Amino acid sequence: MEEAGPRFSGAISGHGVSVADADGGAELRGDGYGEESGGFQALAAHEALYLVHRGALEVRRGRRAVGFEELMRSARRRDARALERFLVYRDLRARGYTVRNGFGFGTDFCVYDRGDYGKKGARYLVFGFSDGERETAGALQEKVSEMVRMGKEPIVAVIDGRGEVIYYKVSPSAFPENRAREGASLKGDGPRRGVL
Repeated sequence: MEEAGPRFSGAISGHGVSVADADGGAELRGDGYGEESGGFQALAAHEALYLVHRGALEVRRGRRAVGFEELMRSARRRDARALERFLVYRDLRARGYTVRNGFGFGTDFCVYDRGDYGKKGARYLVFGFSDGERETAGALQEKVSEMVRMGKEPIVAVIDGRGEVIYYKVSPSAFPENRAREGASLKGDGPRRGVL
Protein backbone atom coordinates (compact mmCIF):
# COMPACT_ATOMS: atom_id res chain seq x y z
CA MET A 1 0.00 0.00 0.00
CA GLU A 2 1.48 3.34 -1.04
CA GLU A 3 1.63 6.17 1.46
CA ALA A 4 0.74 9.80 0.58
CA GLY A 5 4.37 10.84 0.97
CA PRO A 6 7.43 9.76 2.88
CA ARG A 7 6.81 9.89 6.63
CA PHE A 8 10.46 9.29 7.44
CA SER A 9 13.74 10.69 6.18
CA GLY A 10 17.02 8.80 6.40
CA ALA A 11 20.59 8.90 5.19
CA ILE A 12 22.89 6.20 3.81
CA SER A 13 25.17 4.97 6.59
CA GLY A 14 27.72 2.19 7.10
CA HIS A 15 25.59 -0.91 6.50
CA GLY A 16 22.17 0.52 5.77
CA VAL A 17 20.17 3.65 6.43
CA SER A 18 20.03 5.80 9.59
CA VAL A 19 16.92 7.72 10.62
CA ALA A 20 17.33 10.40 13.30
CA ASP A 21 14.93 10.15 16.21
CA ALA A 22 13.75 13.66 15.30
CA ASP A 23 12.88 12.37 11.79
CA GLY A 24 10.81 9.43 13.02
CA GLY A 25 13.47 7.03 14.32
CA ALA A 26 11.66 6.56 17.64
CA GLU A 27 8.41 5.72 15.83
CA LEU A 28 10.21 3.18 13.64
CA ARG A 29 11.76 1.62 16.76
CA GLY A 30 8.30 1.18 18.29
CA ASP A 31 7.14 -0.60 15.12
CA GLY A 32 10.05 -3.05 15.25
CA TYR A 33 12.33 -1.49 12.64
CA GLY A 34 16.09 -1.20 13.04
CA GLU A 35 18.39 -0.89 16.03
CA GLU A 36 18.86 2.14 18.26
CA SER A 37 22.24 3.78 17.77
CA GLY A 38 22.91 7.07 19.58
CA GLY A 39 19.88 9.16 18.65
CA PHE A 40 19.37 7.31 15.38
CA GLN A 41 17.53 4.21 14.27
CA ALA A 42 19.90 2.13 12.12
CA LEU A 43 17.88 0.24 9.51
CA ALA A 44 19.16 -2.89 7.81
CA ALA A 45 19.09 -2.79 4.01
CA HIS A 46 15.93 -4.94 3.73
CA GLU A 47 14.10 -2.70 6.22
CA ALA A 48 15.05 0.47 4.34
CA LEU A 49 14.15 -1.16 1.00
CA TYR A 50 10.74 -2.16 2.35
CA LEU A 51 9.98 1.32 3.67
CA VAL A 52 11.16 2.97 0.43
CA HIS A 53 9.10 0.46 -1.59
CA ARG A 54 6.02 1.43 0.46
CA GLY A 55 6.74 5.13 -0.02
CA ALA A 56 7.18 5.67 3.73
CA LEU A 57 10.90 6.51 3.70
CA GLU A 58 12.97 8.98 1.72
CA VAL A 59 16.68 8.12 1.64
CA ARG A 60 19.44 10.59 0.89
CA ARG A 61 23.12 10.30 0.09
CA GLY A 62 24.32 13.77 0.96
CA ARG A 63 21.81 16.12 -0.68
CA ARG A 64 20.76 13.65 -3.38
CA ALA A 65 17.68 11.43 -3.04
CA VAL A 66 18.31 7.69 -3.49
CA GLY A 67 15.56 5.63 -5.12
CA PHE A 68 14.62 1.99 -4.63
CA GLU A 69 16.70 0.66 -7.55
CA GLU A 70 19.88 2.44 -6.47
CA LEU A 71 19.35 1.36 -2.86
CA MET A 72 18.90 -2.26 -4.03
CA ARG A 73 22.08 -2.13 -6.14
CA SER A 74 23.99 -0.78 -3.15
CA ALA A 75 22.55 -3.50 -0.88
CA ARG A 76 23.42 -6.27 -3.37
CA ARG A 77 27.04 -5.09 -3.53
CA ARG A 78 27.31 -5.72 0.22
CA ASP A 79 25.08 -8.82 0.38
CA ALA A 80 24.48 -11.18 -2.56
CA ARG A 81 21.21 -12.30 -0.90
CA ALA A 82 19.81 -8.77 -0.44
CA LEU A 83 17.01 -9.29 -2.97
CA GLU A 84 15.94 -12.59 -1.38
CA ARG A 85 15.98 -11.06 2.11
CA PHE A 86 13.90 -8.13 0.87
CA LEU A 87 11.31 -10.41 -0.79
CA VAL A 88 10.82 -12.52 2.35
CA TYR A 89 10.83 -9.46 4.62
CA ARG A 90 8.29 -7.63 2.44
CA ASP A 91 6.01 -10.67 2.33
CA LEU A 92 6.08 -11.18 6.11
CA ARG A 93 5.46 -7.48 6.83
CA ALA A 94 2.61 -7.43 4.30
CA ARG A 95 1.03 -10.33 6.24
CA GLY A 96 1.06 -8.17 9.38
CA TYR A 97 4.00 -9.73 11.22
CA THR A 98 6.70 -7.80 13.04
CA VAL A 99 10.02 -9.01 11.65
CA ARG A 100 13.47 -8.56 13.18
CA ASN A 101 16.91 -9.70 12.05
CA GLY A 102 17.79 -13.32 12.79
CA PHE A 103 20.33 -14.09 15.48
CA GLY A 104 22.14 -17.25 14.45
CA PHE A 105 21.69 -20.74 13.00
CA GLY A 106 21.62 -19.22 9.53
CA THR A 107 18.26 -17.59 10.22
CA ASP A 108 17.37 -14.50 8.28
CA PHE A 109 14.54 -13.30 10.53
CA CYS A 110 12.84 -13.59 13.90
CA VAL A 111 9.09 -13.25 13.40
CA TYR A 112 6.63 -12.20 16.10
CA ASP A 113 2.97 -13.14 16.17
CA ARG A 114 0.69 -10.22 15.41
CA GLY A 115 0.51 -7.95 18.45
CA ASP A 116 3.27 -9.76 20.37
CA TYR A 117 6.25 -7.54 19.55
CA GLY A 118 7.53 -5.95 22.75
CA LYS A 119 5.36 -8.25 24.89
CA LYS A 120 6.60 -11.74 24.02
CA GLY A 121 9.60 -13.25 22.28
CA ALA A 122 9.64 -14.16 18.61
CA ARG A 123 7.64 -17.28 17.81
CA TYR A 124 9.21 -18.15 14.46
CA LEU A 125 12.75 -18.25 13.12
CA VAL A 126 12.74 -17.95 9.33
CA PHE A 127 15.51 -18.80 6.92
CA GLY A 128 15.13 -18.23 3.22
CA PHE A 129 16.22 -20.18 0.18
CA SER A 130 15.90 -19.39 -3.49
CA ASP A 131 14.14 -22.05 -5.55
CA GLY A 132 16.74 -24.67 -6.47
CA GLU A 133 19.23 -23.65 -3.77
CA ARG A 134 20.57 -26.66 -1.88
CA GLU A 135 21.06 -27.30 1.82
CA THR A 136 22.30 -30.57 3.26
CA ALA A 137 19.72 -32.37 5.36
CA GLY A 138 22.29 -32.80 8.13
CA ALA A 139 22.97 -29.06 8.33
CA LEU A 140 19.25 -28.29 8.25
CA GLN A 141 18.62 -30.92 10.95
CA GLU A 142 21.14 -29.26 13.27
CA LYS A 143 19.60 -25.81 12.78
CA VAL A 144 16.04 -27.06 13.23
CA SER A 145 16.87 -29.08 16.36
CA GLU A 146 18.56 -26.10 18.02
CA MET A 147 15.65 -23.78 17.19
CA VAL A 148 13.13 -26.24 18.63
CA ARG A 149 15.24 -26.58 21.82
CA MET A 150 14.94 -22.80 22.17
CA GLY A 151 11.15 -23.04 21.92
CA LYS A 152 10.98 -21.48 18.45
CA GLU A 153 9.16 -22.70 15.36
CA PRO A 154 11.55 -23.04 12.40
CA ILE A 155 10.19 -21.92 9.05
CA VAL A 156 11.82 -22.30 5.64
CA ALA A 157 10.86 -19.56 3.17
CA VAL A 158 11.39 -20.60 -0.45
CA ILE A 159 11.44 -17.84 -3.07
CA ASP A 160 10.23 -19.16 -6.42
CA GLY A 161 11.24 -17.92 -9.86
CA ARG A 162 8.49 -15.26 -9.87
CA GLY A 163 9.60 -13.81 -6.53
CA GLU A 164 6.70 -15.33 -4.60
CA VAL A 165 7.43 -16.74 -1.16
CA ILE A 166 6.21 -20.16 0.02
CA TYR A 167 6.61 -21.12 3.68
CA TYR A 168 7.31 -24.56 5.09
CA LYS A 169 7.19 -25.38 8.78
CA VAL A 170 9.90 -27.91 9.60
CA SER A 171 10.52 -30.07 12.64
CA PRO A 172 13.29 -32.39 13.80
CA SER A 173 11.01 -35.41 13.36
CA ALA A 174 10.94 -34.79 9.62
CA PHE A 175 14.61 -35.74 9.31
CA PRO A 176 15.50 -38.59 11.74
CA GLU A 177 16.83 -40.95 9.05
CA ASN A 178 19.13 -38.25 7.68
CA ARG A 179 21.33 -37.90 10.77
CA ALA A 180 23.60 -40.62 9.42
CA ARG A 181 23.43 -39.21 5.89
CA GLU A 182 25.14 -35.87 6.51
CA GLY A 183 25.64 -35.23 2.80
CA ALA A 184 22.01 -35.79 1.71
CA SER A 185 20.39 -32.65 0.31
CA LEU A 186 16.97 -31.16 0.89
CA LYS A 187 14.99 -31.52 -2.32
CA GLY A 188 11.61 -32.95 -3.31
CA ASP A 189 8.76 -33.65 -0.90
CA GLY A 190 8.95 -31.25 2.00
CA PRO A 191 7.23 -30.53 5.28
CA ARG A 192 3.86 -28.80 5.62
CA ARG A 193 3.27 -25.98 3.17
CA GLY A 194 1.79 -22.54 3.67
CA VAL A 195 2.04 -22.03 7.44
CA LEU A 196 2.35 -18.24 7.52
